[in-house]
Amino acid sequence: MIGRMSSSQGPRQPKELVLAKWSDRFFAWVIDFIIVNIAVWSIFGAAVAAPFDGDLDGWVRNGAGPAPFIATSLVFFAYWTLMESTRGQSIGKMALKIKTTDLEGRTPDIKSAVIQSFGKSFLLVIDVAAGWIFTNDKRQRIFSRASHTIVVKEQGDGASNPENVRYTKS
Repeated sequence: MIGRMSSSQGPRQPKELVLAKWSDRFFAWVIDFIIVNIAVWSIFGAAVAAPFDGDLDGWVRNGAGPAPFIATSLVFFAYWTLMESTRGQSIGKMALKIKTTDLEGRTPDIKSAVIQSFGKSFLLVIDVAAGWIFTNDKRQRIFSRASHTIVVKEQGDGASNPENVRYTKS
């Protein structure tokens, strides 16, 4: 019958997104930090250390300056941007069953992933501290807020609009 609404077509129930704990997010970051650093320093050691006759420590101490930090930060930036714009998760987040989403629960687009990855790659301490102070309602870092992303516990598909999303803390 046209014009008649069945009970299954009633108003949609809000989608509940359970915000990840700060501790889960920290441990996911630690896992990523270890994995990426092992990979970066293994490649760096193999490619760069050979010309220094095994005195890589002396080279780093005596003249590399901020180069190793900048190089590692760039690798982290590329890693998090790629992983979170395609899957919503880094390896650390996969291990802890949390993921980065937009405010509706969907995988973030590349622009959002770039913005939020920048903060945790280059300005993590400032990003987190300011986030604790200014954005605690959704447990966002400052760059997460700027990118309109959140970190949630893994669940099903995202909701269709932000008015139909309810955020809860675990």
